[in-house]
Amino acid sequence: MDMEKFTVTTYDPKYLPAFVELNREWIEKYFVLEPMDLAQLENPADSILNNGGEIFFVLEGDTAVGTCAMVPHGEHSYELAKMAVSPAARGRGYGDVLMEAAIAWAKARGASTITLLSNTALEPAIALYHKHGFATVHLGPHPDYKRSNIEMVLRLA
Repeated sequence: MDMEKFTVTTYDPKYLPAFVELNREWIEKYFVLEPMDLAQLENPADSILNNGGEIFFVLEGDTAVGTCAMVPHGEHSYELAKMAVSPAARGRGYGDVLMEAAIAWAKARGASTITLLSNTALEPAIALYHKHGFATVHLGPHPDYKRSNIEMVLRLA
């Protein structure tokens, strides 16, 4: 990966369309948008940012090609959510870059855990989460998302 060709940044309203489109692309390809998705995509200020969360972007030049959000999830905990990389930019290590930025951000805020919800059909995503130390804590249906059948957690030192 050529480190000169990309940057990682936190939320800027000009990247909101990319946050929405990158996530709609994968969710609608494999699943359907659910009420929690719509809340986060249509109003990230109220559902993520104003509660102490953050949204990260990987930029190639001034184009956002990847994103993820850290949503406050109880005391000293965040949920990694809305992680997506443009199909054209996959295979460049941007998932790793986003994971590292999100984990470092949570650690800097004193988080003890990061959780995430996913689906075992998303094998590359599950492999990425395992690579970064997430462990499965629940398999099966989840009350918040119909598509979720795996809950994972990363315990921070």
